[in-house]
Amino acid sequence: MTQTAVAPRGEPAVRGAAPGEAPAPRRPGRRRIALPYLLLLPALVLELLVHLLPMLIGIGMSFKELTQFFIRDWSAAPWAGLDNYSVSLDFDAPVGQALLKSFVTTCLFTLASVALCWLLGTAAAVFLQEGFRGRAILRTLFLVPYALPVYAAVITWAFMFQRDNGLVNHVLHDQLGLTDGPAFWLIGDNSFWALLTVSVWKGWPFAFLTVMAGLQNIPRDMYEAAALDGAGVWRQLRHITLPSLRQVNQVLVLVLFLWTFNDFNTPFVLFGKAAPEAADLISLHIYQSSFQTWNFGTGSAMSVLLLLFLLLVTGAYLLLTSRGRKVSDA
Repeated sequence: MTQTAVAPRGEPAVRGAAPGEAPAPRRPGRRRIALPYLLLLPALVLELLVHLLPMLIGIGMSFKELTQFFIRDWSAAPWAGLDNYSVSLDFDAPVGQALLKSFVTTCLFTLASVALCWLLGTAAAVFLQEGFRGRAILRTLFLVPYALPVYAAVITWAFMFQRDNGLVNHVLHDQLGLTDGPAFWLIGDNSFWALLTVSVWKGWPFAFLTVMAGLQNIPRDMYEAAALDGAGVWRQLRHITLPSLRQVNQVLVLVLFLWTFNDFNTPFVLFGKAAPEAADLISLHIYQSSFQTWNFGTGSAMSVLLLLFLLLVTGAYLLLTSRGRKVSDA
């Protein structure tokens, strides 16, 4: 006589289940499996339209002699092959020399900006790690530059850097007497330092926020044990804080590098369409090469070269950091 398993009230009966045996798990249906991919589909389509499609179009433009004579019909532009790349990389010609100088300026600017952002952000995060009265107010004030819109913040700095009525010259020259006279901050060699100041002011709160989040994952017992062993603040910072933040800092430095190297809004708003030679970042230089000389083919080739450089640096950085992580774990 066969027995049939009776399911409890509210649960479906499972066929073939003997008394006392656990029912077999159900396999997810095809709809359940496809649901996550369907939810991701709109984001993937938008990513394709906003980023990948213009990038592919730009790569195609770099192989054409696209000038102002073919703006109405891009497909009619003659095929240039690698001529645009050879012009950009010919460092004996004016175009190549200007691009190389802009590239060197951008590298120096990026290294200085990333180093200062990381240093200020780490120092502020470590300082605010301990609880004291007014810590919440300081955290809020430190995040103000990161929360402000870029255009509003940079325009404010442009007014502050004015020679005759700017706040910077008023403080440095009129009040402190540190300069011989009012300096020109938006032209000449001082433009590099003005751009660096705005970039660091705008970027260090992100480093502060990232490091502060990483500090929350470090157990307080480690600091208490180190203090009992006689380790001071600097030894704790060197042997506990920085090693524990290694992975956080690796990601932070890479993100700051990519953001700073590609930064276009800051120099464009601060200096306008034509930046001074000392602050000629490569992003603004490519813009000028494309929209002022109307040579979109050469400008697209410069953009592709910039993309290849950033991919190469990112790949090498990730490879080195992954090897260093394996050696430290071993």
